[in-house]
Amino acid sequence: MKDRSPRRGTAGTGQHDAGGALNRAIAARAVLAVIDQGATLDAALATADTAGMDDRDRAHAKALAFGAVRWHLRHQAILAELLNRPLRNRDRILEALLSVGLFQLGDPEQPDYAAVSTTVEAARLLGQERAVGLVNAALRRYQREAPALLARVMESAEARYAHPAWLIRQLQHDWPEHWAEVLEANQRQPPLWLRVNSMRSSVGDYAARLQSELGIAAATLPGAGQALRLETAVAAGKLPGFAEGLVTVQDAASQLAAGLLDPQPGMRVLDACAAPGGKSTHLLEYAGGEIELTALDVSAERLRMVEANLARLGLKAQLLAGDATTPERWWDGRPFDRILVDAPCSATGVIRRHPDIRFLRRASDVPALAARQALLLDKLLPLLCPGGQLLYSTCSLLRAENDAVVGSFLGAHPDVRELPLPDTLPDAARSGGPGCQLLPGPADTDGFYYALMGIGSR
Repeated sequence: MKDRSPRRGTAGTGQHDAGGALNRAIAARAVLAVIDQGATLDAALATADTAGMDDRDRAHAKALAFGAVRWHLRHQAILAELLNRPLRNRDRILEALLSVGLFQLGDPEQPDYAAVSTTVEAARLLGQERAVGLVNAALRRYQREAPALLARVMESAEARYAHPAWLIRQLQHDWPEHWAEVLEANQRQPPLWLRVNSMRSSVGDYAARLQSELGIAAATLPGAGQALRLETAVAAGKLPGFAEGLVTVQDAASQLAAGLLDPQPGMRVLDACAAPGGKSTHLLEYAGGEIELTALDVSAERLRMVEANLARLGLKAQLLAGDATTPERWWDGRPFDRILVDAPCSATGVIRRHPDIRFLRRASDVPALAARQALLLDKLLPLLCPGGQLLYSTCSLLRAENDAVVGSFLGAHPDVRELPLPDTLPDAARSGGPGCQLLPGPADTDGFYYALMGIGSR
């Protein structure tokens, strides 16, 4: 059990307690949007009414929402023990609010001096006056009986790991030696990774600037030459030189794509699923801006994010709105030396950053995703010149989307060969099939899959 003693500071004042109740109400509405309406957490929080709130309270509401969603499947099991009868469908907002309260009571990194009273007050703000007694009784009972309650609910794998049963089973099948570590890593707060712009600074110089200007230490990662992991997270806009394009926020696993594809000055390069532009801009930085890059995405709206990233970094690329599976509608007939296929996927490798994924994905989604991934490879292969290279990547942990897709593709195209990946990849797991998988946890990166392929010779 964590220390329940009151903490000192402004958070204990009546004024902040009122703010704390509003933070919880906003977080509860966001949780409800995820579990009941299939919204993303980012979208739910972006539409929240936070007028008059300061940055600290907005950050607090976001932390509560992310934490509650991250642990909601466990919280559901706890509520089944705490409540005499299940909540009605129309009372899902109470389930969401109680999840927020349980998160704060169970998280040793968050103060809980007034967790119960502010959650009760949040019920009033949500128009749930009739349920004030229920909220109060449930949370106070949890305070008294937490060890025994947790012992009972932890018998269920879904509650223990706070992941849906289908995903637990699939990870057990795909990664029998690593599945538990993956699930545990998904429950930890991810670090902030930066990519230092090699055209404007060095990793060492920027790390020194972080230390001198913000007092923040940063660590490097072997195999990801431009990556820095910050020991303390900070808003992107407060990073030294961010507006001037010195750094980009990008996970280290995602940063590996540029080095693996290895575009050289003068080459023609296609990023086939480019938005929001992290990999596109890294490809340009890697080659000193001396490649002809086409950034393609099916969404013209999302391409605006690529455009904004290019502008901030002072880089240029051709932006095309189009479907990569129908190149006849947008391709000019000139082959590419390099193609990056960062395919749409289940995103099961980035659950630690986006805990809502566990509610937004179903087992039934995977076959359709795998079929589209296979179609992307088939349709883009003719765009690659002889001697060219194609890098297939996903942020999925599921073999059905990764080595199974690539294995079938290689089997259907005998002229395509798998190319070796360097041994310097940080803590890469080998599945026995083509490509390699980075699992979340060992190197403190997200989960990513990479397979490098080539055709013919020059």
